[in-house]
Amino acid sequence: MVQPRVDVIFPCLNEEGSLPWIMSRLPEGYRAIVVDNGSTDRSAEVAREHGAVVVSEARRGFGSAAHTGLLAASAPTVAFCDADSSMDPADLPLVVDPVERGDVDLMLGRRRPTSARSWPLHARAANLALSFLIRRRAHVDIHDLGPMRAGHRERLLALDLQDRRSGYPLEMVLRAKAEGWRIEETDTPYTERVGRSKVTGTLKGTVVAIQDMSRLLREVRRP
Repeated sequence: MVQPRVDVIFPCLNEEGSLPWIMSRLPEGYRAIVVDNGSTDRSAEVAREHGAVVVSEARRGFGSAAHTGLLAASAPTVAFCDADSSMDPADLPLVVDPVERGDVDLMLGRRRPTSARSWPLHARAANLALSFLIRRRAHVDIHDLGPMRAGHRERLLALDLQDRRSGYPLEMVLRAKAEGWRIEETDTPYTERVGRSKVTGTLKGTVVAIQDMSRLLREVRRP
């Protein structure tokens, strides 16, 4: 088997409807690692049928699934992407290419909604507030803590991320900043998802995410 250039981690919970399209959109040299986080549908089987590496993580939580995928990866560059078709894997080079060129250490995709229905108002408002706090308290110049991102596998592992819930993406940014990484963001299209988001699709999920991330921000030491 040819070693992939990039491993793409897809945390997955009941996404069988979107996975065929997701798998068909991967660029050449990219390998999908689908982390089944307790799906009750055929997500795992569908992912395998379409060529993905499938690993299971019984502990529920975005961070649990994402980190299990990172541990399973072997390519030098690792990307993360949602598995609900809200983001097109064909756009992954937008975040991967600058990392592979050595221009940046961690590249984040700044979500740009393609329609009014792409991003619920409560989730968009929460993201704006969180991004403001990240810029003010952690001094990281970003405007979105989006799910599409890329970095070098070994360096990501060395960050020793501990959060296993909704705070995982923020912890990655905060620890990378503390290590002096070059962190940038680039625009990525964001469309209406298939099914409902497990994090921002409900008010409860949004509140839990805000709580997890607020805790991490409170731990940031001011300069």
